[in-house]
Amino acid sequence: MTVQLNVLGTELEECGLDPITGFLRDGNCSTGPQDLGSHTVCAIVDEAFLEYSRSAGNDLVTPMPEYGFPGLKPGDRWCLCASRWKQAYEAGCAPPVYLRATHERALELIELNVLKQYARDLS
Repeated sequence: MTVQLNVLGTELEECGLDPITGFLRDGNCSTGPQDLGSHTVCAIVDEAFLEYSRSAGNDLVTPMPEYGFPGLKPGDRWCLCASRWKQAYEAGCAPPVYLRATHERALELIELNVLKQYARDLS
């Protein structure tokens, strides 16, 4: 498997294992041609984002065990669709992100300087 890169140009780091995230449910925001939603932004979901997402038609709180989805709570790390994160940003409720765990493909929709404003892993 080829090394996947983050938005900083270094090797993609793990996003979260509890709950286990990623399009491939491997803990990483890795992606490929089959990931049509581009689940590439490693975010720390908060109450404002979860409510926004629910109101936009994507309930991320309610567990759906039939799909292996545990439901999220504030503080969980989750690989969000880049388009949903951008929509939340435009609505004023984008959650914080981990750049080292955000796949470079997110840059197709979101500018790096915007992501950096929400980064939790820059010193």
